[in-house]
Amino acid sequence: MDTEENSSKPHYGIVNFERRKYPRFSIDLPIEYSRTDSLIAHPGQAADISEGGLLITLPERVALGQRLRLKLFFASISESLYTMEVLVEVVWRSSASGEFGKNYPCGVKFIDVRLMDMNKLERFLESLM
Repeated sequence: MDTEENSSKPHYGIVNFERRKYPRFSIDLPIEYSRTDSLIAHPGQAADISEGGLLITLPERVALGQRLRLKLFFASISESLYTMEVLVEVVWRSSASGEFGKNYPCGVKFIDVRLMDMNKLERFLESLM
């Protein structure tokens, strides 16, 4: 086979460019969530985290655009327990539970985060780097 002939042919394939604004870190953190129109909290799990949002798994399907109140529980480097309360919006969801057992994965972006909680988050993310 002539390598010059092969090099002049166009190459086709799929290129996956990273579109995320912030780097993500795999985690396994418990969360509590509630709909904005309810005070009833339900357990969930955070599977990855960034400065912009989370991948969470919930025991129910949620709608795109749904806003949720989340409480995250995580430990700092000094092992003191932090909680962080945020308002998030569902930006993508999966209808299948798959690798997450009976839970449904969805991506949420932070809508409202208190400055104090954002500082906690930034310190936590720095500890993961």
